[in-house]
Amino acid sequence: MKSFILRRVLQAVPLLFFISLVSFALIKLAPGDPVLSFVTPNMGAEDVERIRQSLGLDKPVYIQYFLWLKNVLTGDFGYSLINHRPVLTMIAERIPATIGLMGTALVLSLIITVPLSMYAGSRKNRPVDRLLSLFSYIGISIPSFWFGILLIFWFSFKLHWLPSMGMRTVGSNSAWDIMKHGILPVMVLSFINISMYMRYIRSSTISEMEEDYVQIQYAYGSTRNTILWRHVFRNVLLPVVTILGMSLPELIAGAFITESVFSWPGMGSLGITSVSGLDYPVIMGITMLTSVMLVIGNLTADILYGVVDPRIKTAG
Repeated sequence: MKSFILRRVLQAVPLLFFISLVSFALIKLAPGDPVLSFVTPNMGAEDVERIRQSLGLDKPVYIQYFLWLKNVLTGDFGYSLINHRPVLTMIAERIPATIGLMGTALVLSLIITVPLSMYAGSRKNRPVDRLLSLFSYIGISIPSFWFGILLIFWFSFKLHWLPSMGMRTVGSNSAWDIMKHGILPVMVLSFINISMYMRYIRSSTISEMEEDYVQIQYAYGSTRNTILWRHVFRNVLLPVVTILGMSLPELIAGAFITESVFSWPGMGSLGITSVSGLDYPVIMGITMLTSVMLVIGNLTADILYGVVDPRIKTAG
């Protein structure tokens, strides 16, 4: 297992280098100039050039990249061009809010999706299966920003039950206040996750229910629920493990659109602000952090495969 993990980590190094190179190039190719955000009507050309030099943007692109890479390897992700604060500090401040939001939505989605999807898969083409499949297709088709605005309209402006934006009410530091602010964005994220996860788990359940070992259990007199939860459930966990592994980057990077709609102070809203302001260091910091989480998520999924199904571990 140690050699497997070491091999995967070594394989991730050139991948992360390639991601950083492509990301840096794409950012530089994007239209716009971050220096313009510092320019005032009273500034002359020399003042603008002085600002460009102070930000390190006067050097060739390849030199900027290698200087950035050199600093990153020493743990320095630079300073924000907009806020003039360390990138890692800004990211560290936003991560707890994103993990709380995304983690809650992920756990809630799995709690709801796994039993419903397995129940629908075990009753293929019956009314309950068709109903849940319809729900899944609707959830995939609805844009998250539209659904979020719809929830704000009804629960905040019409019914006045829940706050419409932010993470806290001014002057309130209670846990219940944070929970009330998180209900609507969690509903949006959970609705989207459930719609996507349901298709994978339902499909896996249908495949497992057609296997020979299920027919043997029926021959032994086992009931459908016994077969479903004692035998099929373990094999259905494999796509769930994949979902958990692939959700790790989102758990850190956040949901850009949803956090922006609800003004949730997480990584997603920070990313949107950085992109609109051409804040190169913050964009690269978020990109690399997300890439590292993707590598860790895939590695975690591979390890969990061996835990869920020992045959994979043996074959590996």
